Amino acid sequence: MTHNVRDLIIVGGGPAGLSAALYASRSMLDAVTFEREALGGQMILTGEIDNYPGVPHADGFGLVDAMRQQAEDLGARIEMNPVSGIAHDAETGLFTVETSSGRHASKAVIACVGARPRKAGFEGETAFTGRGVSYCATCDGMFYRNKQVFVIGGGNSAAEEALFLSRLASKVVLVVRKDHLRAQAALVEELERSERVEVRLLTSVVGLEGGALPSKVTFRDNASGDTYVEEHEEGSFGIFVLVGRQPETEVLSGLVELDDSGYAVTDERMATRTPGLFVAGDARAKPLRQIVTAASDGAVAATSAAAFLGRPIEG
Repeated sequence: MTHNVRDLIIVGGGPAGLSAALYASRSMLDAVTFEREALGGQMILTGEIDNYPGVPHADGFGLVDAMRQQAEDLGARIEMNPVSGIAHDAETGLFTVETSSGRHASKAVIACVGARPRKAGFEGETAFTGRGVSYCATCDGMFYRNKQVFVIGGGNSAAEEALFLSRLASKVVLVVRKDHLRAQAALVEELERSERVEVRLLTSVVGLEGGALPSKVTFRDNASGDTYVEEHEEGSFGIFVLVGRQPETEVLSGLVELDDSGYAVTDERMATRTPGLFVAGDARAKPLRQIVTAASDGAVAATSAAAFLGRPIEG
């Protein structure tokens, strides 16, 4: 373990983590942010962001870079250093954060660990992931230019990705297991206006078969329970799974209370049941998960951490 005990370690460099890093720097805390893969989290998977106040029609990469630059200009230290574990010593009150570069000690931790795409669970999903099955239209949509795609899901993310794909694909089939879409009314109206989007309600994908690439999809009619098969030329279509996200709270095991879906339970100050441990962003139990709410969480968490460390910030 490094002998230096920092004031704060921020785990995760998405919008919550970058916001926390910015506010921690403003508080003059000795802090470092550890990110596993790429800064921005799910934000970098978004082609166009039109709901972040004051920054209309932003792209994910651009907004991430602006957040990073602003935080670093204020003195934030950000490192690519995957975190594999977090431990808390109740006697000393110190945290030990296990990373690929070794163990690091701190007086407080803000976990901005985010959430990963949830799988739909149909047969063949795992086998064809990366070669016919995708979880990010912005990342992989170009592979299906002028091809047919199926989008699984009925919420905002599925609707948004279906609309994005409709600008690339020859046809988009939105597969919804319930009898209605859960997406916002404005998105539903846009889907209904699109000539390239077909919505199949009360339908589930239950199987995917093929050779090197998929060629056969098995559907279930959820009203009758009957199944039917659609065959296509191998490699002529793709499936995008957008059925929600799974919080990556495993690293917080034993330190926080989790709700029934695995999200960390916090109070309005982002505090958990472990003193000095705060959770911000998509891994936290809350009613809305957006870039703007993640950034807000990060600001609140850093302010709360500063107060915990005896350096309160005036609002």
